[in-house]
Amino acid sequence: MPLVLFLLLLPFSARAAETPLVFDRQALATLRASEEVMHFSVSWSGGVKIGDLSLRLAPAESGGQVLTARVTDSGLFKLIYPVNDTFATYLHGPLLPRRYEVRQIERGRTVRRLTLFDQRRFEIVYRKQDGPPETWRLDGPAHNEFSAFLATRALRLLPSLTQQLPVFADKKRHLVPVRVFGSESKDSIFGKVRTLKVQPRMTFKGLYDKDGDTVFWLTDDSCRVPVEIRSKLLIGSLRAELTDYVNPACPQLRKKKAGP
Repeated sequence: MPLVLFLLLLPFSARAAETPLVFDRQALATLRASEEVMHFSVSWSGGVKIGDLSLRLAPAESGGQVLTARVTDSGLFKLIYPVNDTFATYLHGPLLPRRYEVRQIERGRTVRRLTLFDQRRFEIVYRKQDGPPETWRLDGPAHNEFSAFLATRALRLLPSLTQQLPVFADKKRHLVPVRVFGSESKDSIFGKVRTLKVQPRMTFKGLYDKDGDTVFWLTDDSCRVPVEIRSKLLIGSLRAELTDYVNPACPQLRKKKAGP
């Protein structure tokens, strides 16, 4: 399930020439304005639900913001591969991570991981459980999978503009191309909304197809809410559908009540 989460939130890995990032000021201000909570239902091919993903962006006691994600299993998947994982990314500056905490409970075993990001010295220190730390020196600042997803929402997203996010993954710093493939009207919990369709490329090891595509739809406004995410796998596909959303800075986006 952690790889499934990574697949949904970070659908990028291609190398590209590095260029300065251009943020949308309103989108960036909205993400920093107040607490945001969203929930996704994750299903596999044919609509079989396999889990839930919850994200919460809030002020951190130590300053900056913290993005907390929780992944839980559901249905038959719960019997095959029980999951209860929590991921916390502490952010500063332009949504860059400074601390990343992971707590995974899978098949009755608890695993803890800690990653520290020194964005000034371009250094990353990683530790699993009580093991010895590992250190990597990079050639620039870097996001993790969660801050990259958040930063994507804050970018200036135009079909004519391709941007690259620096992301640390698989013990390397990658430049992640972000492209917009136009706008599209989409059914959502808010009713019919106008969205920006983003479709990057990716590569993954294991059972996942290295040439598979991921598509996600963001509301075409300053809130940039991801209403749906789809990922192709070597075997089937994944779909994460937004089922709940709360953000005082986006009062216009309210869940529609079900009809009689």
